Amino acid sequence: MLEHLRELIVIIVLATTVFAIAHRSACSITEAQNFTRRRNLWLVLTLVAFLAPNFWAYALVAILLLIHANRHETNSSSLFFFVLFVLPMAAIQIPGIGFISNLFEISHARILALFVLLPAFFAIRRHGDSPPFGRAGSDNALAAYLLLAIMLYLRETGVTGALRQAFYIFTDILLPYFVVSRTLKNLQAFRDALLSLVLADMLLALFAVFEFFRHWLLYEPLLGTLGLANGAQSFLLREGMLRAIASAGQPIALGFLMVVGIGFYLFLQRFIQRNLIRWLGMVLLAAGLVAPLSRGPWVGAVALMIIFIATGRSGTRRLMSLALVALLAFPLITLLPGSETVVNLLPFVGSTEKENIDYREKLITNSMIVIQRNPWFGSINYLDTPEMESMRQGQGIIDVVNTYLVVALERGLVGLGMFVGFFALTLLGIYRAMRLIPDRNSEEYLLGRVLLATLLAIVIVISTVSSITFIPIMYWSVAGLGVAYAQMIRKQHSSIN
Repeated sequence: MLEHLRELIVIIVLATTVFAIAHRSACSITEAQNFTRRRNLWLVLTLVAFLAPNFWAYALVAILLLIHANRHETNSSSLFFFVLFVLPMAAIQIPGIGFISNLFEISHARILALFVLLPAFFAIRRHGDSPPFGRAGSDNALAAYLLLAIMLYLRETGVTGALRQAFYIFTDILLPYFVVSRTLKNLQAFRDALLSLVLADMLLALFAVFEFFRHWLLYEPLLGTLGLANGAQSFLLREGMLRAIASAGQPIALGFLMVVGIGFYLFLQRFIQRNLIRWLGMVLLAAGLVAPLSRGPWVGAVALMIIFIATGRSGTRRLMSLALVALLAFPLITLLPGSETVVNLLPFVGSTEKENIDYREKLITNSMIVIQRNPWFGSINYLDTPEMESMRQGQGIIDVVNTYLVVALERGLVGLGMFVGFFALTLLGIYRAMRLIPDRNSEEYLLGRVLLATLLAIVIVISTVSSITFIPIMYWSVAGLGVAYAQMIRKQHSSIN
């Protein structure tokens, strides 16, 4: 218990530091009462999580706090983003009744979905002032993909299991996407929501930096106390250094969240008046990106910056200048002390854990063989095939570290086409909306650049990781942001014309 309290104290001190430094800048982006209310809720939920004897006690108090907070909330998406990472993405089974052995798994994220997003969902339907589901092309692609997923679950679990999976789809996919895509209707709502997500990422970044340097995972003992044994928290080393996790569940998931935070910070930084605070925010997120030592997110972050610069004024010239600086700087970096470790960690050129690259290449080859046997709708037992069994690692698991391969294996090329088509339509909607904006220096155009670059970076990163922990909730939510942006710009353009 003493160790438990030590970790709680560290988390509260670090979080309070971030909140204190960010307070003035945050209150220039959103109303001070919004920031204060969400900050206090984050702190209280964290205290309850570390002091509760089990998850059920935490859940009861958290539900009451969320119901109270939601009554005063003006932006449900912002509240959802702000407290999403309070606990790791770990679930506990709700016991069944009668002939049903178990109902469904509940987690902190699903509690947020049920008591923050679900009331917003009903409010949207009741007011009727938002585009109905199905109006956007992305809506239809998502609906087709989710319907296919539910139908294919019948092969594996029967009606009861399919209904359970339909519930998960509703809470984990449809609610975040629908609420985010329908509640953000103006620039202030976007500022507010992105601020909440970036602040939540900054907290994770500082926790990650602490874990990296102190070799201490802050959230690991908490999972056992709450009875959340499937939180995937573990000590992973790379080049003798601890890979930070914070509450993200996995190092690569933490790096993924940092990529999203960096992307959205590129939009918010224009509202921060003090240069020192502006640079400190970017340095913190960059440090949070480095601390997990996950190379897939590093590639995604580079892609994000390239796309962001390319879509701005004089994009080609700036990219060429940046490439020249990188070429000149790399030989100099290799002369610095400790540079060998840094170079070894770099993707494509480094030698650290090259077997991971070999594993991913073999995974693609073997997966293609398996997909060819059931090309249209995939298979429920693809892991039992000899090709996939040969991929079993020392930990006794078959890690399909590619979201696209998982979709193709489980739902075939039809499912993969719907999945990819959803993101393609969302990206196309953002791009077309940006073309309607005449002023390339406007806030609206900057927001489009950020959303386009961030979503494209996400599309790249998920090719290096399966949809674990917070990753799927985040990519569905960011897609929702993209749809909301396209709707907002089209509405503005039609009102002008």
